[in-house]
Amino acid sequence: MKTLILFSTRDGQTREIASYLASELKEQGIYADVVNLNRTEEIHWADYDRVVIGASIRYGHFHPALDRFVKKHLDTLQSLPGAFYSVNLVARKPEKRTPQTNSYTRKFLLNSPWQPELCAVFAGALRYPRYSWYDRFMIRLIMKMTGGETDTRKEVVYTDWPQVASFAREIAHLTGNSPV
Repeated sequence: MKTLILFSTRDGQTREIASYLASELKEQGIYADVVNLNRTEEIHWADYDRVVIGASIRYGHFHPALDRFVKKHLDTLQSLPGAFYSVNLVARKPEKRTPQTNSYTRKFLLNSPWQPELCAVFAGALRYPRYSWYDRFMIRLIMKMTGGETDTRKEVVYTDWPQVASFAREIAHLTGNSPV
């Protein structure tokens, strides 16, 4: 059996984390398929013994496809051991890197009918040169207000890769009996 890792990304960091999780799981003898949640049509759920969903935040919100996907596949998601991870720039601050202390993840878990057994929050990446002028302006403004990087020539990866590797080890042991 395999693990299904679905991701919803805006600038690619959530996909990078999904791929990293898959490679970490492979080292433990667990194979995973990494699939873009926004581009998937049919999933052959019988091929999988667990599911992981990762989603990024932009301007305080997950992509609407996340909620649509959860609602559409709720029965299946509830029948499989599951994990969720959120990716956002607020989590660049260590004290905002848990499901309990990250407001976006906490809000998702409170409002979602799907309650995964595992949950993690990862810091994303700041990629100013890749953003449209509007996103560059808005994200710079937000970063200025929150004490973050404001040099629009920079790209900064805040992701704590050892934290991601630790989450992969937790996923490898996921049986559906762990609390969130």
